[in-house]
Amino acid sequence: MTSQVSSPAEQADGAGGSIGEQRSEHAPDGAGKEIRRVDRVIIRFAGDSGDGMQLTGDRFTSETASFGNDLSTLPNFPAEIRAPAGTLPGVSSFQLHFADHDILTPGDAPNVLVAMNPAALKANLADVPRGAEIIVNTDEFTKRPMAKVGYERSPLEDGSLDAYRVHGVPLTTLTVEALKDFGLSRKEAERSKNMFALGLLSWMYHRPTENTEKFLRQKFAKKPDIAEANIVAFRAGWNFGETTEDFAVSYEVAPATKAFPAGTYRNISGNLALSYGLIAAARQADLPLYLGSYPITPASDILHELSRHKNFGVRTFQAEDEIAGIGAALGAAFGGALGVTTTSGPGVALKSETIGLAVSLELPLLIVDIQRGGPSTGLPTKTEQADLLQAMYGRNGEAPVPIVAPRTAADCFDAALDAARIALTYRTPVLLLSDGYLANGSEPWRIPDVADLPDLKVQFATAPNHTLADGTEVFWPYKRDPETLARPWAVPGTPGLEHRIGGIEKQDGTGNISYDPANHDHMVRTRQAKIDGIAVPDLEVDDPTGAARTLVLGWGSTYGPITAAVRRLRAQGIPIAQAHLRHLNPFPRNLEEVLKRYDKVVVPEMNLGQLATLIRAKYLVDAQSYNQVNGMPFKAEQLATVLKEAIND
Repeated sequence: MTSQVSSPAEQADGAGGSIGEQRSEHAPDGAGKEIRRVDRVIIRFAGDSGDGMQLTGDRFTSETASFGNDLSTLPNFPAEIRAPAGTLPGVSSFQLHFADHDILTPGDAPNVLVAMNPAALKANLADVPRGAEIIVNTDEFTKRPMAKVGYERSPLEDGSLDAYRVHGVPLTTLTVEALKDFGLSRKEAERSKNMFALGLLSWMYHRPTENTEKFLRQKFAKKPDIAEANIVAFRAGWNFGETTEDFAVSYEVAPATKAFPAGTYRNISGNLALSYGLIAAARQADLPLYLGSYPITPASDILHELSRHKNFGVRTFQAEDEIAGIGAALGAAFGGALGVTTTSGPGVALKSETIGLAVSLELPLLIVDIQRGGPSTGLPTKTEQADLLQAMYGRNGEAPVPIVAPRTAADCFDAALDAARIALTYRTPVLLLSDGYLANGSEPWRIPDVADLPDLKVQFATAPNHTLADGTEVFWPYKRDPETLARPWAVPGTPGLEHRIGGIEKQDGTGNISYDPANHDHMVRTRQAKIDGIAVPDLEVDDPTGAARTLVLGWGSTYGPITAAVRRLRAQGIPIAQAHLRHLNPFPRNLEEVLKRYDKVVVPEMNLGQLATLIRAKYLVDAQSYNQVNGMPFKAEQLATVLKEAIND
């Protein structure tokens, strides 16, 4: 047995390169094939939109999660429902990074690319490092499919792939042959080639198989013949890996036993975690959950998921448009429910007037914005962080709204609870900014103990709260809690608590319509003071040595790439500090002190510098922006290079 140890920078998080560059051990299996033990692997499945790459990636991820590896995923697919077959715009991919240790990103570059056709190979080859493995479906490398993407000669034969370890596998032919006894047409049989590929990769990385077979039987329960055909194709792929001489090596990645605290874990995507967080928040508040929403990528999954949980008092309303969705949610909040609306950037723009109305009414309302590339319709299936300034200022008048941003897929659960806490405690709409990267990506999530969840119960107004000069007891809807400045929440129909509601300015206390200039000035300043006074935790700074002179500050989904980059620099002996914001309005009270503790502040964002603009304006700190707006998350190596240059500048 021999071993090879990777450098600290490579071990940090998804450095890329071939599998042989990571720590490995070699041992023959019982059949004489070599088993190589590695600490991490990055796999990318790529093919046509109709090739089932997302399903294939999801199943491989689920089995990897059940095996106990730490993991992070990056689904990437076209906006079109069915893009032209065999073309570059139609390529769909799914990248999975899994390891025997704590990881933070889907990886910078795949160790293994599975390319189902020439378009998939061409679209992804630039990301594949020299020495990596490429598994190609040779059946698709015929003249017409290659011509569609500009290949005059087959790249499998012209020497252009000599720098890679290429495995040509006739996936289509092998799948059709495996299913010849099912009486399927060739076209029907070909649809199972993704399951053949999944079986091959499952053998190659010693993934469990039982749950995938169970999943297929459940998915095609009404078509048992189709279910069995997919299972046979899946097993055929496994057996092919076991018997073919082309795959002389398989790989083992041990469970990440030291990466997680003790507990029960499951794989979870950001949208699913956010859905569960909303349900948990409503249960902890002892309120019905009402979702008023209009379908929009990449937020629609939340509507789909919440619609399955009527048993938890969840009511979902698929509205005719974005404005109707938020109007219904605000109406539900007026009626005493936890009102929620979900959308993406274009929908937030349409909802802006009603968000302003919620500010005026001072009712709890959650606006969930799963950000995507813009402007306008933009890039519906690509990620971006460009709605921060819209969330902060995108309403007429002075209409301040708290802003909360999760940092990882699993953190979406906690962020939803936190947003609900703020909305219910301070009687305000809250904007929760996730994005497509978090929404569709997944990672292990420690299922919390219900006893550890925060108590979010609210006290509705049930009696008059003010005594007039003549001794009459009345209800004043805008008489505030002196600590939180929140107004009372009175459920309509409560005897004696009738009150006026609407968007025209209210008189302080009584809630009567008021055009008085002094009153308007008072109400505007009071609403701002309420948001400014929201209790949020101090910003935590990760500066192990205390010797760092450069701070990298992030928010939202940049947490993984930033942290991975910071780990790489520290592994090289370079001191650097890191801090990450969850609360963007109001900022943590110690943020100014933290910023001025360092000589340089670098702010990486997937926009053109929106947080950096806010930081410069509020604290007069010369924050350096590093920006990317290509629809994809940062790569760790890319950020490490930028941060190193900033330190040395």
